[in-house]
Amino acid sequence: MRLIIELYYELFFRNICTSNLNAKEDHSQMKSIFNYILLSTLIVPSIALGHFQELIPSLDIVSEKTKRKIELDLKFTHPMSQGPVMNMEKPAKFGVLSQFGRENLLNGLVENKFNQNTAYTASYSFKKPGDYIFYVEPAPYWEPAEGVMIIHYTKVIVDAYSSEEGWDQSVGFPVEIEPLVRPYGLWAGNLFQGIVKKNGTPVPFAKVEVEWRNDGTIVAPFDPYITQVIKADSNGVFSYVMPKAGWWGFAALIEGDQKMKNPEGKEVPVEEGALIWVNTRDMK
Repeated sequence: MRLIIELYYELFFRNICTSNLNAKEDHSQMKSIFNYILLSTLIVPSIALGHFQELIPSLDIVSEKTKRKIELDLKFTHPMSQGPVMNMEKPAKFGVLSQFGRENLLNGLVENKFNQNTAYTASYSFKKPGDYIFYVEPAPYWEPAEGVMIIHYTKVIVDAYSSEEGWDQSVGFPVEIEPLVRPYGLWAGNLFQGIVKKNGTPVPFAKVEVEWRNDGTIVAPFDPYITQVIKADSNGVFSYVMPKAGWWGFAALIEGDQKMKNPEGKEVPVEEGALIWVNTRDMK
């Protein structure tokens, strides 16, 4: 990264200085400005952190009082910071699992653009009562700042017509969070618990990152407030009290067993994320 910045510096200032009679003086001033900018980029490394695959339904509970059709938003972003939105290639898998089986929804994805980066939307209509687990396996994402390929296996549960059964069913991802608390119908201040699993086995002391999907009402006073960090216990169980209404993302980050080639063809580590999204409401 620094090599790229330095190369830009040389090309940029060489063009300025060759066209200016006071090149030496201007070069010195501009170099000071450049060094300040460079220092600022070095002391704000958190920009590269807090990646979350969003899979957000317009409703987490469908009833006779609501529409039977929901919309789902799929973005790869920084939820608490409200962006930026990173580019998503077409996911490897996108579907829904319920007591009625598994449906492939991949062909129903619609592309959206955010500053030339791709995100997706989809819609789904409920016909029968049940708990519906929507899931996505995104295409691997290369993060050069961290030197890893990222795959965040993500799910969210929608209850249709008060079924309240099947919400803890496994999708079958390589890494996955099994909820120990029903992941809908929750008030702000409720406790959420889950088990981090890899290939169906609990992961002791797994690291879990938590972010609130910011609606613009909260500004984090310091960087540590952006992403909450939890360590699971020896049985892979973690707990977190959600203090505010809205969508909360829980991401258990686990290094993959196999390396993967980045866009330049180099073998690099893989960050496998097990994500689940949970919605809370104010009690009023």
